[in-house]
Amino acid sequence: MQGKPGPAFLGYPFWPDPLPVGPTRENAMSLYENARLLIDGELVAAKSGKTFDNINPATEEVIGQVPDAGAEDAERAIAAARRAFDESEWATNHELRARCLRQLRDGLTERLEELRKITVSEVGMPLQMTYGPGLDSGVGWLGDYADHLDQFEWKKDMGVAEIMGSKTRRFLLREPRGVMAAITPWNVPNDINMKKLGWAMAAGCTVVMKGAPTTSWCSNFLAEIIATKTDVPAGAVNILTSADNAAVGELLTNDPRIDMVGFTGSTGVGKHIGEVCGRNLKPVQLELGGKSAAIIMPDMPNLPMIAGAMGASVCFHAGQGCAIMTRLLVPKSELDACADALAESMKNVKWGDPFDPENLMGPLNSTMQRERVEGHVARAIEQGAKLLVGGKRSERHDKGYFYEPTAFIADENADIAQNEVFGPVQTLIGYEDEADMIRIANNSRYGLSGGIMGPDVEKAIEVASKIRTGTLSVCGGMYYNWDVPFGGYKESGIGREHSFIGFEEHLESKTIAIPAG
Repeated sequence: MQGKPGPAFLGYPFWPDPLPVGPTRENAMSLYENARLLIDGELVAAKSGKTFDNINPATEEVIGQVPDAGAEDAERAIAAARRAFDESEWATNHELRARCLRQLRDGLTERLEELRKITVSEVGMPLQMTYGPGLDSGVGWLGDYADHLDQFEWKKDMGVAEIMGSKTRRFLLREPRGVMAAITPWNVPNDINMKKLGWAMAAGCTVVMKGAPTTSWCSNFLAEIIATKTDVPAGAVNILTSADNAAVGELLTNDPRIDMVGFTGSTGVGKHIGEVCGRNLKPVQLELGGKSAAIIMPDMPNLPMIAGAMGASVCFHAGQGCAIMTRLLVPKSELDACADALAESMKNVKWGDPFDPENLMGPLNSTMQRERVEGHVARAIEQGAKLLVGGKRSERHDKGYFYEPTAFIADENADIAQNEVFGPVQTLIGYEDEADMIRIANNSRYGLSGGIMGPDVEKAIEVASKIRTGTLSVCGGMYYNWDVPFGGYKESGIGREHSFIGFEEHLESKTIAIPAG
């Protein structure tokens, strides 16, 4: 069956069309039997022997077991990472780290189809997405991180200056921050696991990474490849999975042996992590929530049709993406026509079995996430938002956490227009003029991403300069790549991932001065 590329306004690169022949549900349900923690160079079970169920969100079936790390496992991992940073050559041997990153890329590539099956099965991610940002991109970028490491200027001559009557030559040294705790989410686990881990490895940090409970096998698989296919020294990379997401994360955040925390997830949890790290003056990199605006400028030809296409992009991966555009801004004069086009477009989205390469969206990741989306939708209806389409669980599926593509017309200040839903729910908002359009786009506590469509690229860029957000797709341009900074303004986070900016967040600066002869 020939796959289709996703909508053009997602801010992600396109994946192959047609897609390669991928796995099917029939050959994808075999258990992953080597799910282990990686601690101090060893693949191990949890010290307690405990495991928890891995549930397929499309079928609600238990597909296997996950090691359930506790406090003693976290303690051992932190100690190993501290020792590896302080006592091994990892932090100073650039060639070793570059080699390990390329080995990791090659080891994952050798078993890529196995990880693809795991990803679709435990995440509920649509198969077509795994050929882009869901899997393949992140694997390939590991080599780019290694290339960046090779080319980076680790020592810079700052020249000679006369200071207090003495001629002095200054050098700037860049060194890794130390031990990093990386706490990753469930929505796009491969991409985020690899960029968190990959950039830290490139910089020379040692790492304790904790993956999300509902997508733990992606973390366990990464642990297996590191342990069996790379020269990463014992303790330099440690990977934990745990049913108690908060408890282990709290240990990692608070421990004084951790020098830096990188977290991707909800703004509420990010604020807590920021508070803890602030008390300890510990650097933190936070990539948090979003409520991004899809803006259609008033002179755009075929405006209702464009609105339908942009609005339906919220169905990509069932809306489970922080940068997905969940507020659709259109001229009030076109509001009714855009509402009709949006409803029709949402009805035509292909969704269901994530193994079907035609489907743009599969299920929500968990019963908890589906209940969360239901709560947002119920409040929107109670507050008077106009439901255009959807608004309920799938009637086509007896099993699985499926939710219908949903759209509202709502006031810009309504809860549904202000809060991150993380589901296939679009909010249509009308604006009066350009100034009103920009004001509404900025009327959010978030500032992660967005998109602008208009017939004049230069005019669209001018508008983009007035939007307080970290990334923008202008007239269909794609920004998401390893060499482009990704992150947000306001409550969408602190710092950036990817690119030289994200890389340098893992580094300290040391100045050395010597007498100039």
